[in-house]
Amino acid sequence: MEQQITNKFTVMFIFFILVLLFLRAESTKPPFSCDSSNPNTSSYPFCNAALPIPQRVNDLVSRLTVDEKILQLVNGAPEIPRLGISAYEWWSEGLHGISRHGKGTLFNGTIKAATQFPQIILTASSFDENLWYRIAQAIGREARAVYNAGQLKGITLWAPNINILRDPRWGRGQETPGEDPMMVGKYGVAYVRGLQGDSFEGGKLKDGHLQTSACCKHFIAQDMDNWHNFSRYTFDAQVLKQDLADSYEPPFKDCVEQGKASSVMCAYNLVNGIPNCANFDLLTTTARGKWGLQGYIVSDCDAVDKMYSEQHYAKEPEDAVAATLKAGMDVNCGSHLKTYTRSALEKQKVKESDIDRALHNLFSVRMRLGLFNGDPSKLEYGDISAAEVCSEEHRALAVEAARSGSVLLKNSNRLLPLSKMKTTSLAVIGPKANDSEVLLGNYEGFSCKNVTLFQGLQGYVANTMYHPGCDFINCTSPAIDEAVNIAKKADHVVLVMGLDQTLEREKFDRTELGLPGMQEKLITSIAEAASKPVILVLMSGGPVDVTFAKDNPKIGGILWVGYPGEGGAAALAQILFGEHNPGGRSPVTWYPKEFNNVAMNDMRMRPESSSGYPGRTYRFYNGPKVFEFGYGLSYTNYSYTFASVSKNQLLFKNPKINKATEKGSVLNIAVSDVGPEVCNSAMITVKVAVKNQGEMAGKHPVLLFLKHSSTVDEVPKKTLIGFKSVNLEAGANTQVTFDVKPCEHFTRANRDGTLVIDEGKHFLLVGDQEYPVPVSL
Repeated sequence: MEQQITNKFTVMFIFFILVLLFLRAESTKPPFSCDSSNPNTSSYPFCNAALPIPQRVNDLVSRLTVDEKILQLVNGAPEIPRLGISAYEWWSEGLHGISRHGKGTLFNGTIKAATQFPQIILTASSFDENLWYRIAQAIGREARAVYNAGQLKGITLWAPNINILRDPRWGRGQETPGEDPMMVGKYGVAYVRGLQGDSFEGGKLKDGHLQTSACCKHFIAQDMDNWHNFSRYTFDAQVLKQDLADSYEPPFKDCVEQGKASSVMCAYNLVNGIPNCANFDLLTTTARGKWGLQGYIVSDCDAVDKMYSEQHYAKEPEDAVAATLKAGMDVNCGSHLKTYTRSALEKQKVKESDIDRALHNLFSVRMRLGLFNGDPSKLEYGDISAAEVCSEEHRALAVEAARSGSVLLKNSNRLLPLSKMKTTSLAVIGPKANDSEVLLGNYEGFSCKNVTLFQGLQGYVANTMYHPGCDFINCTSPAIDEAVNIAKKADHVVLVMGLDQTLEREKFDRTELGLPGMQEKLITSIAEAASKPVILVLMSGGPVDVTFAKDNPKIGGILWVGYPGEGGAAALAQILFGEHNPGGRSPVTWYPKEFNNVAMNDMRMRPESSSGYPGRTYRFYNGPKVFEFGYGLSYTNYSYTFASVSKNQLLFKNPKINKATEKGSVLNIAVSDVGPEVCNSAMITVKVAVKNQGEMAGKHPVLLFLKHSSTVDEVPKKTLIGFKSVNLEAGANTQVTFDVKPCEHFTRANRDGTLVIDEGKHFLLVGDQEYPVPVSL
């Protein structure tokens, strides 16, 4: 009898295990529609991959009931079982690696982590478009791998963030590629192409099919979260047409036109009285009409509800539904459209055709992703396996990115690199030096491997001591005496200081531009006591006023490492001990503490001499600086010469050209009056000779600027018009070629927002070299 009971339980146990395995297999299957094994749905035209996508979408939408349509207008779109349409989660994040934030990603299966690349502000400092592209490629493939493993409920990643870093206090500045519109635009293009499966040059997506979908955000002029009494949810940004045209819009234009991004996210804030997600001119006329957006427009999360509940732009909840759908928004991150679209229809504030228009864009993207073509494991990208997540190749790329972006700000008497042979002991001091989480910044995922900066340096010097110096990053009660005693025992001291996510992040802007608490006193005390000049390693998502360290001879080296990602420890050690020659250059202006007196809600880019307003970013700011945009040292020296410039002057002679003047400006001409033929013939080929004059090989970004002789506030002081990264052995030289397009690179916006070319002397700048190119009209 006992044997029978045992056998019965054994059979039941085996059956239970088999059921669990079956359920696990089902749960790890990625969501898709149009299962060919389902005879009830396989005959639908929308499941026929041979038909054009617009035809398939029209068929699909025509089969939906009104209630089914409404439920598809939010980020968590439910399944439609009767049509074999799977559920879909639009909200996943991939800013610098597959993120644990958002609602689409699960790290609860076979995949527990993903490669975490440096936070964007550091990656941007490499000024290397190809590196940006390769990182996005890796993220895109890892996203497909996570999807294929059934742990990603949607492959629409809401990145990149391409708002310019207008103000150094912005808590999300760490997510951006910096303050220059052209550079930010190029980052967006490289990222989108890499993520979506396009080639580096673009134009290689097969029939518009996507590996993953990228989203350019936050459209537009959102670069303040929570400052004084101003909140991103209610802030009405007063933006001049002039600044929109040559500062705020260009990155988004490039991201959509050149990158072919399949999504744009409209921001919370209002611009000149109109919420971004209700702005027809912005979403439909500009993004879709002028720039040719092929894809969907999503609201930032709960932005539609904020229009009613906090901005009071919409008098009734249904008015927010109508305003956004009629403006051209397609999907609401949040629940407002799910709750109020039916009543908006009943009140005749919207038409069913408004909903259909949005659904067409949404289902088109899902079809471009191949999610209506049957079992994805048998299709393109179906062979991307979990082995690619945290692969050796991707983790090596994370280290390369951290190395390439790190910016050497000071190196007195060639203190760096340190000698591995002669460095017998090392003191690493800082509240976050033995913390791996801080390396990731925000919108982070789970790292493949957690290594702290202290642990990374331990691998180079066996006798490496650690002390936090302060219990927390705000450093209100530093243990100065203990830290000094540790420092006195060491051959060299590395101070890891700066910020973390408690001081700058989404919803939390910085309140000061100096180091927090008593960090400065701690650093100065240790520097004074140490036997040799100390090395200051700064972690932050933007500029910090470290003038005290810049001027202190006891602080021999300053290295900014941003938030360097999971490869940060290896990168720092390799830089400090000379295995890598730093070449990063700052993508932002480093402002002094006094800049904190400038109102963060003032959106003007240009200075105003009469009121003392200093302007913003290197293009217009006329105040003192700690470090310039583009500043960065190396362990070697580089020299430049203009090898050749194909044109010595530009003469725009055309009877249709209308010379125009404006008060406080210079004689100029509208680019639209020049014409494409004249613009094309005006292109200048610039060849810059670059030589590594030092004793160490290095990777070096070459930055080409344009300067105008005019000093009026309207005209930028100088503008970045090109950058290229080169690798040069010691003593080697090369030539870098730039194609300068005057109708693009010589332009600025006038007060009406019209792009113009100014008459007068212009100069090409590279390093300390200038080359004049006068413009005559």
